[in-house]
Amino acid sequence: MKQALLVIDAQESFRCRPYFHDEDVPEFLRNTQRLIDRCRAQGIAVVQVFHREPGEDATNPFTAASGHVRALRELSLQPDVVVYKEVHSALFARCADGTTLEGWLRARGIDSLLISGIRTEQCCETTARHASDAGFKVRYITDATLTFSMRTRAGRTVSPAEIRERTELVLDGRFAEVVSTAAVLA
Repeated sequence: MKQALLVIDAQESFRCRPYFHDEDVPEFLRNTQRLIDRCRAQGIAVVQVFHREPGEDATNPFTAASGHVRALRELSLQPDVVVYKEVHSALFARCADGTTLEGWLRARGIDSLLISGIRTEQCCETTARHASDAGFKVRYITDATLTFSMRTRAGRTVSPAEIRERTELVLDGRFAEVVSTAAVLA
């Protein structure tokens, strides 16, 4: 199987959000960089996905005008392609020439995806589900995703660990093989 590593929304925009906290960031960055480096060394395509919202509102950290739609400063990427999306699934993201990421992957015979990025339960999980339904083999690298605490409608705070556990539960064996960075690197 020909693989690609998707690095989804690992961008500075998130540092501008009030829910952003640094406690899980070092492990996420370490794992993500190790994956990027291994994939580069093995000739596995690295895809950098950015979430970019339309408009020119410089106060919105997800618009191009903000200057924050760029890789997290600690990551060193030399991606094979950079794509931009306005929705949750990275497969709908577009290359500079307008080709969707799904089209780009298929044109290169890539049929297996390694999923990493921000946020665990949103764009990463959505991409995993979409990719599985589109016929890709998906390996979801849970410790190379990052998320933040959330509040339920009832007011309970749900920790990043609980969110990861829930995402692993709903994806594993259904939409993806849930794996660790260590398992991918082995």
